[in-house]
Amino acid sequence: MQILTLEERQRIERYLGFRFRKREIARRLGRDPRVIRRELANNTAGGKRYTAASAQSRASRLASRTNHRKLETDAGLHDYVVAQLKEGFSPEEISGRLKAHPPAKLKGRYINHESIYQYIYEGEGRWENLYPHLRRKQRKRRKQCSRKPQKITIPERISIDLRPKMINKRERYGDWETDTLQFGRQRGGVSVQYERKGMLARVHKLERRTSEETELALRQTAESVVPKFFQSLTWDNGKEGVCHTKIRDDYQIETYFCDPYASWQKGGVENLNGLLREYLPRNTELAKLTEERLYAIQECLNNRPRKKLNYLTPNEVYAQTIKAEGGALNP
Repeated sequence: MQILTLEERQRIERYLGFRFRKREIARRLGRDPRVIRRELANNTAGGKRYTAASAQSRASRLASRTNHRKLETDAGLHDYVVAQLKEGFSPEEISGRLKAHPPAKLKGRYINHESIYQYIYEGEGRWENLYPHLRRKQRKRRKQCSRKPQKITIPERISIDLRPKMINKRERYGDWETDTLQFGRQRGGVSVQYERKGMLARVHKLERRTSEETELALRQTAESVVPKFFQSLTWDNGKEGVCHTKIRDDYQIETYFCDPYASWQKGGVENLNGLLREYLPRNTELAKLTEERLYAIQECLNNRPRKKLNYLTPNEVYAQTIKAEGGALNP
């Protein structure tokens, strides 16, 4: 964190008297403009006039505190966390990876994910503009609101209440959840599949959100892994689910459906949708979205460390599992 001196604060006060803009003040001081913006924001709240004396007094009080946030006092840890955020990792992933697989230079140093969030939203991270690197890109932390799926009549529908405990407890590989990402009023979408135990992702572009195109996408997912890893599918109650009997019969798998208005029951793929929105916001122009780009996004997520996998990546877990079975993992 960059700390201003009393002399620099006196110059800021003088430059403000000359009505210089913040960027010009930063240039004259040889400072990052964000440092000047932060300094003024902290010392002009409530319409107060900036003075070097009061700003220096406040800085001295803060310096005497003993409960500084870790990311405000540990430069190495700060740089690591910020770099990981900019790579697209969530605070929980950063925290878990640091604990389970720390880089040599940070061995023995740790920070929990809540401290990272607090730094971003309440600490000095506010002035580093870090929130756009979070999954939801929210300026303020707030609760999520779930969306309600359409109520569709689906033939031979089996309720999730009848799904075996083995699937619910993630005791085997090959149990998938599926959903469709929508993009405003565009006809197309993205078919999303998530494997519950290994957390592997598969995503496919849909020109139209029909059951026929969803069926094709699911066949691509099924054929991208060895048969052992395609044993069941859990759906919500959208219109895409009417094709489930074809997939069920052709691949000899089990299919289950969430209760109406309870898409949270397949929370794995819902969480994956949230990750995908970081790359594919609702205003994405699907006509410009290529299969190559979509595959790159898929593999970016498959190479992201996950807490439930002891901060290994889905691809690492699958590669290890397939190797142990003496087979090969399809892309």
